[in-house]
Amino acid sequence: MKNETNPLPVPGRFANVLLDYWFKRTFYGNDSRKRLLILFLNELIPERDIVDLTYATQEGINPYEDRKGIRVDVECTDTDGRRFVVEMQRAEQDDFFDRAVFYSSFAVQKQVPSGDGAYAFPSVYFIGIMDFSLHPADSRFCFRYQLREEKSPELVMTEHLKYIFLELPKCRLTPGSGVLEKFGYALHNLARLERKPEGLEAEIFRLLFESADIATFTPEERIRYQNDMTTERDIRNQIAFAEKKGLKEGLLKGEARGEAKGRKAALLETARQMKAEGIPSDVIQRVTGFSEAEL
Repeated sequence: MKNETNPLPVPGRFANVLLDYWFKRTFYGNDSRKRLLILFLNELIPERDIVDLTYATQEGINPYEDRKGIRVDVECTDTDGRRFVVEMQRAEQDDFFDRAVFYSSFAVQKQVPSGDGAYAFPSVYFIGIMDFSLHPADSRFCFRYQLREEKSPELVMTEHLKYIFLELPKCRLTPGSGVLEKFGYALHNLARLERKPEGLEAEIFRLLFESADIATFTPEERIRYQNDMTTERDIRNQIAFAEKKGLKEGLLKGEARGEAKGRKAALLETARQMKAEGIPSDVIQRVTGFSEAEL
């Protein structure tokens, strides 16, 4: 299934914080960014009342280089003094659930001292911030998973490993929207806004828009952001060209063979054209909906 994406906007007042470096910059660093992350996590994990967090180093969490997403790993403390770990990713679509399990396993292992026979560990939350939808037929924008018994879902294997996935394209700004949905809407649309919309007056929105305001960037950050946007735009242009050419040629081939599945033939031709343009396989998978094996 092919995912529809919004056109890449010309750089305006606010940065696209879903780009790798800028996502981490938004939630990692000084006191205001730390405060923003605490407020965001409290919306995502309402059963916990986070009062403090510390940033974890990447070493010891995932020994494999990750080139497909950016992680923010933190250790949180709630009002009851309980510790728990959060790994938050700006997630990519390919192999999504398998990747979530893979990365969460390192966060679990990090909590168990080497050689210790006891396997009690603080709770681990894996949070995927998704600029796409894996549940297009479901109107919900937030999904929560746990390990459960297949025929008796009320039987939970462990309370210490949970997965939360926020699908940003489904978040709407309406009178009935809650804080989490409004925040998802803001994350998804920041680069398309010229001002903070009405109804987003709480501290969490003020901190987000202040962090994303390009006017506050250093000269070095402005140059880096402009370069990142140029690279992203080049990829989008390549995709648009390959899609247009591949769709036309694929449909013609499908019609010539009298196939009812001309659409799939068009997508296959799109994938071929994108590969010919040198577009990375993970991007092709995201655009066409084909798996790595199909490609």
